[in-house]
Amino acid sequence: MTVRDIKNLLSCETLWGEELLDRKVHTACGADMMSDVLAFVKDQSVLITGLVNLQTVRTAMMMDIVCIVFVRGKVPAKEVIDLAADNDIIILSTSQLMFESCGKLYGAGLSGGKHKNES
Repeated sequence: MTVRDIKNLLSCETLWGEELLDRKVHTACGADMMSDVLAFVKDQSVLITGLVNLQTVRTAMMMDIVCIVFVRGKVPAKEVIDLAADNDIIILSTSQLMFESCGKLYGAGLSGGKHKNES
């Protein structure tokens, strides 16, 4: 699946990274607590969240996430988008709920990541 596929499935607006939408992604993580995101193996390609602060982008940087989808119509401040842009992290926004977004992506074949304690 590509980020463009995600954009279309979730009816997203691209806030940054239009030229990067053809990047391939294989896994996703949906969370508002960044400690939950950090509990997963570094194979998350997409982060689905409603948390629109700098810590979200910093967590994405640490976990090699290539795209953040902000749910519930949330749009981060310019400084958040700028930090993502500086690190080539695509930023999308959708009016859909996190539950709906995760369900649609799972139904389309995107898998969840593995917790660090899983084998």
